[in-house]
Amino acid sequence: REGAETREWLGGLSRFLPQLEPELRPGDRILVLGCGNSALSHDLHELGYTDVTSIDFSPACISAMRARYARCPGLRWAVMDIRALAFPDASFDVVLEKGTLDVLMVEETDPWDVSPQAAAAMHRVLAEVSRVLRPGGCFISITFAQPHFRKPHYAQEAFGWSLRHAACGDRDAGAFHYFLYVM
Repeated sequence: REGAETREWLGGLSRFLPQLEPELRPGDRILVLGCGNSALSHDLHELGYTDVTSIDFSPACISAMRARYARCPGLRWAVMDIRALAFPDASFDVVLEKGTLDVLMVEETDPWDVSPQAAAAMHRVLAEVSRVLRPGGCFISITFAQPHFRKPHYAQEAFGWSLRHAACGDRDAGAFHYFLYVM
């Protein structure tokens, strides 16, 4: 059954909490894009971030997550397309995605030469993120995508974002590392 177990793409919250936590405040309104059946939203709630809205395009997944975490009233769940967010402008202090935007690039054969379709899809999502962020809010993206591949998408003048990143993961253990971008 879809949504029956949690799946932590890029690992659980503990793997990147040291880089993430300085960007969050307990009263923040947080939007999680493409939540899937990850425990990320719940884990944030347990750490005191109690105003978390999570979206995914799968009705079955959202239904399962809503049932699993019914005891957490600060968690909200909605079926939604990340390219057309049904929220008013300036609705969130933080928008967070963990591996969701990687899906837009999964069929690309050359990361140096992204197709116009993939670039347009990425731009559409980022425009929506920019729209729903309040002034001074931040967008956090956790991805395998290296800076030289992701910066051209994130550092567009139209969004007016400053951009920084940190490598995450345990390289000493032979694990893949990934990147946390803050805009």
